[in-house]
Amino acid sequence: MKSKVVAALAATMAIGATCAFAANPFVDVPSDSWAYKSVVELADAGIIQGVDGQYFQGNRNITRYEAAEMVAKAMAHMDKASVEQRALINKLADEYADELNNLGVRVSALENRVGNVKLTGDARIRYRYQDSYKSEKGLDKADVAGKKSDNSWDYRVRVRANAQVNDRTKVTYGITTDARNFSSNGPASSENNPYTDIAKVDYNFGGNNWNLSVGRTDAYVIGGPRAYGYQYGDIFDRAELKYQNDKFAATAGYGKFKAEAADDVQDLYIEDSLAGTSTIDGVKTGYGELEGFFGGGRAAGSAIGVYYNDFTRAGSEGKEVAGDSFYGDDLWGAYASLNLGKWNLLGNYEKVNFDKDRATARSEKTDDASVWIGKLTYGKANIATPKSWDAWVEYINAQDGAFIGGSTNSWRFGQMDNIESWGVGVDYTFAKNAMFSVMQSFGTNAKDGKDINDPEEQTRAQFVFAF
Repeated sequence: MKSKVVAALAATMAIGATCAFAANPFVDVPSDSWAYKSVVELADAGIIQGVDGQYFQGNRNITRYEAAEMVAKAMAHMDKASVEQRALINKLADEYADELNNLGVRVSALENRVGNVKLTGDARIRYRYQDSYKSEKGLDKADVAGKKSDNSWDYRVRVRANAQVNDRTKVTYGITTDARNFSSNGPASSENNPYTDIAKVDYNFGGNNWNLSVGRTDAYVIGGPRAYGYQYGDIFDRAELKYQNDKFAATAGYGKFKAEAADDVQDLYIEDSLAGTSTIDGVKTGYGELEGFFGGGRAAGSAIGVYYNDFTRAGSEGKEVAGDSFYGDDLWGAYASLNLGKWNLLGNYEKVNFDKDRATARSEKTDDASVWIGKLTYGKANIATPKSWDAWVEYINAQDGAFIGGSTNSWRFGQMDNIESWGVGVDYTFAKNAMFSVMQSFGTNAKDGKDINDPEEQTRAQFVFAF
């Protein structure tokens, strides 16, 4: 093993010019040996120490822990390495990740090394089923298309590049295929090309407590990542400033939604004259979040938070836009996430206040709307930890108009508001970086039974592979 590790490390360390006249530290490596230069360079850099301080013993096999110690020392010299050399050190760090962790060296620390570029991504294959059903609006009655056969299957692939510019600045760029449905009968060449879903710069300052993020993010969850994610989880162009310590976090930002209405979200509350125009893209929002973290022992990681969003349709200046179905004026919400050992209890409340003029123009419903969500989870599935799993049950009670449109971070699809529904699910990591999930709704009812029939139950199952 030793020859392979030493050869790889020697190839990474371009420091020969600084140690060309260094003294030979090992009595068993003659100056005319083919390995002399590399051994002297590695010893001078502090990567290898030999045996008893004077013998190299090049024919002796070394343990994985000794190899990991050499890799850890190489990591300390990453700033002297080229892009190709850093790639080799990264590869060795991945190979000896467990041993490095036991030595107290976090492989993730490589991400903070200047000039490091890391590629990641994921692939998802998804199945969703819901039978068709009848919806009513006023005197009209229409079929709400379900998801069956080929229409139940889709896939998505995403790739991300994370580049460390310096010890405080990181650039992230990513592309996605978006969800590609198997029901299409056209040629593959007719499908849209992948597009940029993330392109941002993050600058960390103020003792690593402050972070300024500018650009496009692939997922903006109203309420933050610890909330349920009822509202929106797709492309968002914004500038965001966040302060966080061990007890408190404050976030403020301003941006614009950039994803069209997803095909898995149906707006059942648009009059026929406005059909097909349900979208949140082009809507701007200023937002703020306050979060507190608490708990120790079994309750460690618990949190509470409040948040607010103010919405403006771009170009409308608060006035009605022909064919525009977006009616939100502002939104506020609160969540609480309580950890009890392997259990987590999440409660989330949101209220949407309507733009009265716009809401009146599109329908007779002008009342503000709210949603209550509760979720109880046992265990924690981690895609990097084989055989980890969790199981959960949730309850959602959403008034008509509580969902503002666009997308959602929920597993649910189709009708998102004017419902009362339960759901259960299981997530299981069956191999490293490979997770299987299954979800099922039950007890679903329309809250306004006069306007819409009860929706059919939903089934979802998916495989996610990270790389």
